[in-house]
Amino acid sequence: MNGVTGSGGVTVRVPAKVNVQLAVGAARPDGFHDLANVFLAVSLYDEVTATPATTLTVTCEGPDADKVPLDRTNLAARAAELLAARHGLSPDVHLHIAKAIPVAGGMAGGSADGAGALLACDALWGLGTPRDELLEICAELGSDVPFSLVGGAALGTGRGEKLTELPVGGAFHWVFAVADGGLSTPAVYGEFDRLAEGTEVPEPAASPALLEALRTGDTTALAGALANDLQAPALSLRPSLAATLTAGTEAGALAALVSGSGPTTAFLVKDAEAAEAVAAALRASGTCRATRTATSPAAGATVL
Repeated sequence: MNGVTGSGGVTVRVPAKVNVQLAVGAARPDGFHDLANVFLAVSLYDEVTATPATTLTVTCEGPDADKVPLDRTNLAARAAELLAARHGLSPDVHLHIAKAIPVAGGMAGGSADGAGALLACDALWGLGTPRDELLEICAELGSDVPFSLVGGAALGTGRGEKLTELPVGGAFHWVFAVADGGLSTPAVYGEFDRLAEGTEVPEPAASPALLEALRTGDTTALAGALANDLQAPALSLRPSLAATLTAGTEAGALAALVSGSGPTTAFLVKDAEAAEAVAAALRASGTCRATRTATSPAAGATVL
C-alpha cells in the first residue's frame, strides 16, 4: 500500500529520530519534565496511507506490527480525530501504517505515525491546514510529534514540543541495535526521578559543543558530545543494554548511547563502511535482536 492508492489515498513518509542530547530537568508539578532535547531525524521511515472510509480504522504491517495498538489509542487515529474535530468533520478514514521504525524503541515511531497521519488526512481531506496549526495539533498529541513533522535537526524545549530548528553541516552515519521487547517511557522517567531523589537536578540546557558539532558536520566532535540523561534509568531497568553498548563500541563505533528512553541503542560511526562493520559485529554479539543502519539528517513528514 505504498504511493497513492487506487481509491484516492495519500501516503506520507515520516522519519525516526535519535536524541543526540537529552537533558532532563526535575519533575514539574504536572508530572512532565522540562527538557533540552536535541533531535536528529534519521533515514528509517514509517509510511502512513490514508484512504476514504465509512469509519475510522487502523491497520499495520511490518516488524512488530502485532505490538501496535489498532484502536483509538494509536496516535495516528488520535491525529485524524483531532484534525477532523478542528474542521467540524467526521474522522472517516482508513489509516494503514507500514512500520520500519522499531516499536516502543525510543525512536518516536508512534509519534512519527501521528505526524504522518495528520499530514496524510490533511491532504486527503483537502484542508490545507497552516503549518503552525498542524504543529499545535502535534503538540497536543505528544512531546515528540512536532519534531516528526519538522524533521532535520531541532532543539526541543518545554517538554520537548517547543522546537527551534538547527543547522546541520554534513551527514552523520548511525547503527541502531533493536532490543527484545520495549521500554515504557513513563517507567524510564519514573526511574529517573527515583535515581535523582535527594539530589539537585540542574536546569536542562543544550550543549554548545554539541550544537557546534552539528553545525559544522564534525562527526568526531559530535561523538564526544552525545549525552542522554535517560540512559542511566534505562540501564537500571534493562541492565542487559550495557552489553550492547560495549559490543558496538568495541566494534569501532565512535560513540554509543541509549536512544531516547530506550531500549534501542544508537551508535555513531564515521562512514557507511564502518556502519556495516559495526552492525555485523552487533548481530554476531548476540546482544540485540536486529540492527538498522541510517544516515541523518532526514526530511520530516513528506507526502509521497
